[in-house]
Amino acid sequence: MRERMLAGDLYRGADPELDAEMRQAMVLTKAFNDSDPRDPAGRRALLEQLLGTIGDEVDLRPPLHVDYGSHLHIGDRTFVNFGLMALDVAPIRIGTDVLIGPNVQLLTPTHPIHPEPRRAKWEAALPITIGDNVWIGGMAVICPGVTIGANSIIGAGAVVTKDVPADVVAVGNPARVIRSVYDE
Repeated sequence: MRERMLAGDLYRGADPELDAEMRQAMVLTKAFNDSDPRDPAGRRALLEQLLGTIGDEVDLRPPLHVDYGSHLHIGDRTFVNFGLMALDVAPIRIGTDVLIGPNVQLLTPTHPIHPEPRRAKWEAALPITIGDNVWIGGMAVICPGVTIGANSIIGAGAVVTKDVPADVVAVGNPARVIRSVYDE
């Protein structure tokens, strides 16, 4: 099932190998979320164990919630405010100098539209990519398969269901582009 999951194919999450990976992520996530803010080196070490990659000078504020952690990649100098939920069934790639507001959700899982495979617990996932120097406002939701271009801004509470090009401001539900970041 792990190979199917990583290939983006339908898979069942109730798999012993996947379950073991998720449990390990839960242990590391709990340790990070409970860690002492006066011990930045210890917190960094936990994130290095949990995440796929973490850049230099990343400031990630707990609580953090992940499925696996190992599919989450965060670039240099990125700031992640409290309450990030990164369901990283597929890869989530966050660029450099990104700002992520509180309670943002990055959701890669998808489920079949037809009810029978859904009832049979089949699921899949699509990756999320966030370009460099993006700002995502608090409580925004980024849906499976979305790419957000460099320098763009996602408004607070936006639900991003489709790709957002570089250098724009997108807001609303579903999110839509309202202007360039260079408009005065």
